[in-house]
Amino acid sequence: MKILVPVKRLLDYNVKPRVKSDGSGIDLAGAKMSMNPFDEIAVEEAVRLKEKGVATEVIAVSCGPTACQETLRTAMAIGADRAILVESADELQPLAVAKLLKALVDKEQPGLVILGKQAIDDDCNQTGQMLAALAGLPQATFASKVEVADGKAVITREVDGGLERLEVKLPAIVTTDLRLNEPRYVTLPNIMKAKKKTLDIVKPAELGVDVAPRIKTLKVVEPPKRGAGVKVPDVATLVAKLKNEAKVI
Repeated sequence: MKILVPVKRLLDYNVKPRVKSDGSGIDLAGAKMSMNPFDEIAVEEAVRLKEKGVATEVIAVSCGPTACQETLRTAMAIGADRAILVESADELQPLAVAKLLKALVDKEQPGLVILGKQAIDDDCNQTGQMLAALAGLPQATFASKVEVADGKAVITREVDGGLERLEVKLPAIVTTDLRLNEPRYVTLPNIMKAKKKTLDIVKPAELGVDVAPRIKTLKVVEPPKRGAGVKVPDVATLVAKLKNEAKVI
């Protein structure tokens, strides 16, 4: 069984985003980039399933500029067998990415697609669900545990009331939550091995997919700075300030 794992290259979560002076977007010049943390969890889970003998091949996929090759090499250093880059300089929104992934699912015929539940740059939480709808495959989102056997996947997910277990027939789409696993540390020997693994590059046109943006960003602004707090002598003063100044009660 093949497992397809989409990964996204984005601004490292330790870096504070800077808005461009013209408000057109986030300034990425010279900024540290890395793999989306939820996608890293997805790669780790796919590799663990391969180590258990459930899967025979793990394929990492990324959609974006040439620099995404670095992210794919990281995925292969974790344990992916090969990688595919859908190279595009255009802004790729969730629907476009889902269509590209659907074309690759049709081509590769994986038994399971595991991807992060959301990307930490746009927080859309849409790609996995859109892919399931386009491909006509069952989906299980926000997985905190994945068990695969007998042509089925049993997914445990956290809900408000506790834990929910879902059973889906393969092939299926699974999106990962934060507590699914802790990704392994990438060692230098594995980084060197990843350089020798196959990385194929295709264009959206070769897959027959139109990636034109459907949504236009009008302006990006930083959130307003929080004002300094004040100390109050008693509860009565606090209630008065909340009522008369903050006007929240």
